[in-house]
Amino acid sequence: MYRFLLSRQWVILTLVALLLIPTMIRLGIWQMHRYEERTARNNLVTQALNAEPVPVEEMTSPGHTVTTHDRYRKVTAKGRFDTAAEEVVRRRTNSDDEVGYHVLTPFVLDDGKVLLVNRGWIPSNGPSQTAFPKIPAPPAGEITVTGRLMPDETTAASGIKNLKGLPDRQVMLINSEQEARRLGKQVLGGYIAQISPEPKGDTPELIGGNPGSEDAALNYAYAIQWWLFSVGVPIGWVILVRRELRDRREKAERENAEEAEPAAV
Repeated sequence: MYRFLLSRQWVILTLVALLLIPTMIRLGIWQMHRYEERTARNNLVTQALNAEPVPVEEMTSPGHTVTTHDRYRKVTAKGRFDTAAEEVVRRRTNSDDEVGYHVLTPFVLDDGKVLLVNRGWIPSNGPSQTAFPKIPAPPAGEITVTGRLMPDETTAASGIKNLKGLPDRQVMLINSEQEARRLGKQVLGGYIAQISPEPKGDTPELIGGNPGSEDAALNYAYAIQWWLFSVGVPIGWVILVRRELRDRREKAERENAEEAEPAAV
């Protein structure tokens, strides 16, 4: 009765089932790795949010690479904004997905080093894409700023191409080495997303508040789902085999009954 398993249809079905089981198991393992990675990142963000602010030069220096471990750390800096060297970062969105710019303003520390400060988002309010937008001025004179420490942006991490030939004082990515060459000064590695002081009139729109956490639980659920699917494949195969056997037996019984009827007459 099991000879039907050698038919072309059933051989293909069995091979597909055997292929699906390890594939689904591996997909579940991959989702579990994603869950662990996201959970680790969320823990780092939580630690950064709960940590007390420290002077920025305790966390970074010229040429320093800001690590994932230090990302989002709250830091403070004392100095003054250099609006004459201010730039805007193109193709950035706000919380409502409106396209505009991020305002990147050099902040000159008391020792002459420069900290790049992302002061927040502004709309594209210029007459054209090549015109420099109107930017609300920051506080004048010596002040203390607080922000979240961020690593230099890269195309690999952000997916944003670092286009060349842009209009004056416009960039695609925030990069401390690039800014050090432009300014001819020592620039601290990375940059900060400003938290305070808050701007007058709510512009630029600050982006350095509490960063959102990644949905690690979703990856955990996907892992369980793939593993349940891998268990369901052999169960489904057995159910199909039993159904095929039942149908074949019922068909055989009917045929035997039909052959026996004339003999009975």
